[in-house]
Amino acid sequence: MNLLTELWLPVERASGRLDWIAPHQITETDDPPQRLAAVRPDFNGSLMQFLIGLVQTTTNVDSNGAWERAFDAPPSPEQLKAQFASVASAFEFDGEGARFMQDLTLSGDQGEEKPVSALLIEAPGAQSIERNVDHFVKRGEVERICPVCAAAALFTLHTNAPSGGAGHRTSLRGGGPLTTLVIHTASESGNVVEPALWRDVWLNVRPRRQWLNDSGEPSLTEPCRTFPWLASVDALQPGEETQPVHAHPAQMFWAMPRRIRLDFTTLAIGTCDLCGRISEQLLTQYHTKNYGMNYKGSWRHPLSPYYRLKPGEPALPLHPQPGGLGYRHWLAWVLGSSDGKKNVEPAAVVSRFLGDIHENGQYRLWAFGFDMDNMKARCWYESTLPLYTLPHTDDPHAHAQRQSKLQSGVGQMVAAAELTVYFARSGIRSAWFGDVESKGDISFIDAAFWSGTESAFYRGLQQWMQLVQADAESTDAEVRIKTEWLAELRNTAKALFGDHAESGQIGAGNPQRIAAAFRQLIGNLHGPKLLGTLGLQPAETPKGKTVRKKSLEPKT
Repeated sequence: MNLLTELWLPVERASGRLDWIAPHQITETDDPPQRLAAVRPDFNGSLMQFLIGLVQTTTNVDSNGAWERAFDAPPSPEQLKAQFASVASAFEFDGEGARFMQDLTLSGDQGEEKPVSALLIEAPGAQSIERNVDHFVKRGEVERICPVCAAAALFTLHTNAPSGGAGHRTSLRGGGPLTTLVIHTASESGNVVEPALWRDVWLNVRPRRQWLNDSGEPSLTEPCRTFPWLASVDALQPGEETQPVHAHPAQMFWAMPRRIRLDFTTLAIGTCDLCGRISEQLLTQYHTKNYGMNYKGSWRHPLSPYYRLKPGEPALPLHPQPGGLGYRHWLAWVLGSSDGKKNVEPAAVVSRFLGDIHENGQYRLWAFGFDMDNMKARCWYESTLPLYTLPHTDDPHAHAQRQSKLQSGVGQMVAAAELTVYFARSGIRSAWFGDVESKGDISFIDAAFWSGTESAFYRGLQQWMQLVQADAESTDAEVRIKTEWLAELRNTAKALFGDHAESGQIGAGNPQRIAAAFRQLIGNLHGPKLLGTLGLQPAETPKGKTVRKKSLEPKT
């Protein structure tokens, strides 16, 4: 089974038909593939990275002009098949010798034997099963999977690998990294249907000279320096770490932190527990051993945003956190942000899109990843955000000024929203419990707030885009955008208080406490801290003078 010729990628075609294709078929024009359609969302995210990595590793496109031509007129499936043939030997999935993403030297009598379900990141570990605490993700639900699902699960595990105990390495970007990709909103032109899946892949592939400057050593052209399963760990990592100087830049797409070898000798016949297809080669177990590839140093994966806590420190990849993905992250993931504590830099593919691509069309940011608590997967988060671009200008200074103004205005909007949701959450908690300390999870309040203000945020964002594009100094327009946003924040916070604190479900017997909490909330919503965060705070009165100033605060 070779993953470059096998029909193993699940897709939805333009007609709505679900199908399985080989990688080179993503550019088919007859009922073209539109999107991946795996049985699990984490598989979809990983398989998209598989396709991006495969195309990026093998493409010879080396200029923006050539890139744009391929976007509009992609290579034919036959041309892609020939392009991928140069690396086909690295994608054998079974048989003797080197296997895709599997340890070359690990044999059946070595390492620990594990059920195939352990390839899934959320699967309960041996300790959870032994202690009978697998309450939410039950044991025994996945016992036999087909080779197609095993390939997707294996690649997903290597790409997102969390801490797995002593010597069981995390992924190159750490456990459960955040991935942000640029995707295109397809449209029909007459009877022609766009090759949407190809465009989504190609938008995250850069000209060769650009990505070769990423972390890694381009001169290391031996295949095993790109595909580490083609050699032993000891040969590739003579010390205890794999630094960027030890690998080709393309290895970031094919990093193999875990030592795993699937057992193709103990097979079953029947239905795959994941995809439901009948197979005569259902895998039931694999062998694993610790101390695999230990990725350390200044790796900079092009599909993830990074952050720095201090200037000059190494950049670290972002990871999803409790609370989900939403508009409050837009600025950091698209333009970058700095709040004095953390400097966030967008993924390289996003920055390249904003700087070099000026195609007409509608684009979005697809963000996804696991929220991990050490070894435990708490949640899978996934979201798409609108992706607006500033018009291209030949004056880099003018462009930098526009972007700085946009970052400042949108940054104030997000900071004000974060402060407001804190006020709302605190007010509701006070209405329920007063001064008594409570530890209950009320994250649903945050979720309702972010959902309730999302549409207004994007309206404000578009207004800011129009303002900075006009290159006009307009204090009145800025104040209007901010005051409209402030009114939205206040109304949403008060509505949440009414829905939850005054609902009668908790604390209905203490109206005095509810009233006190509401007064405190109103004071915070109309106080100087929120106004100052939005840049609406009136100027200080000079000492010794009394000056009456018109408030910039909107009337409610």
